[in-house]
Amino acid sequence: MTPKVFFRRVAWLLVLAIATFTLAPIELRPVTAAPVSLERFAAFAALGVAFCLGYPKHRLSILVLLLGIVGFLEVAQNYVPGRHGRLPDGLVKASGALLGAASAAFISRCGGLLRETGADEKR
Repeated sequence: MTPKVFFRRVAWLLVLAIATFTLAPIELRPVTAAPVSLERFAAFAALGVAFCLGYPKHRLSILVLLLGIVGFLEVAQNYVPGRHGRLPDGLVKASGALLGAASAAFISRCGGLLRETGADEKR
């Protein structure tokens, strides 16, 4: 399995997991010792990294998709009893997704530079 295929699968599994935990009753949401905003930020940062590493030639489309997922899940929470979508929560999630995407771009760029540097040293 190539890294692209791996990250594509991880990305879609993360979408499924995040959507499930976001739209499930609050009692079913996993709880950690971390602040809720940090959990949201980290989940969407991981999603941004996975999508951008899985689809490196489609970064702009991925950014639109990520922001769409954030918006959809925030709005959808308003239709689930006991849940509520709020703009500040959406902004935290969107920030995480964008930072994750930027991190993936940085990782890809550094990986390319390392390969170029290694190739030059072998000559």
